[in-house]
Amino acid sequence: YEMLRSLVGSEMCIRDSNIYRSVIPKRTMHIRLVKSDKKRFLDLLLLADEQESMIDRYIERGDLFVMEEKGEAKAVAVVTREGQGIYELKNLAVAPACQRKGYGRMMVEHVWHYYADCRTLLVGTGDSPLTLPFYRSCGFTYSHTLPDFFTRYYDHPIIEGGILLKDMIYLKREKQNPKRDSAVPTSDTEP
Repeated sequence: YEMLRSLVGSEMCIRDSNIYRSVIPKRTMHIRLVKSDKKRFLDLLLLADEQESMIDRYIERGDLFVMEEKGEAKAVAVVTREGQGIYELKNLAVAPACQRKGYGRMMVEHVWHYYADCRTLLVGTGDSPLTLPFYRSCGFTYSHTLPDFFTRYYDHPIIEGGILLKDMIYLKREKQNPKRDSAVPTSDTEP
């Protein structure tokens, strides 16, 4: 077993055959890779990306992970391979009743450790006070901006945290040392 300390209270994540179990008294979480019928998790996926046609652009080419407790989906993530050692977290969603309990952070850590060849993990998000602080706390730093992404590619205005999203802000998390990763953010100049 490979032990990973979760950043959620005193919980531990145990990796066994690519399944992480969050060991919490009286609770066990399982994260598994879903290979077929991925759209059955559409309700959760739409929490993070509210236009189904945009989800359709990446869901089949990506790996879909689901975090379950007692057979109930608590969180999902979709990750695509963008190049050698480069992966992108395209969608990360947590059921509303489970938000702010560490499930999203546990899913990020799972994805970070799942791909042995991952040197860089990217995530694109809006300039939102709800998502940017979360990803920064998970060790992501500013990478680049895609101007007008949300106004150009979505068929309706996207409002998050009271802000009309316009640009896609890309963040990155990089392994500092091939033998050991670091979740400590570095300072960057951000827009």
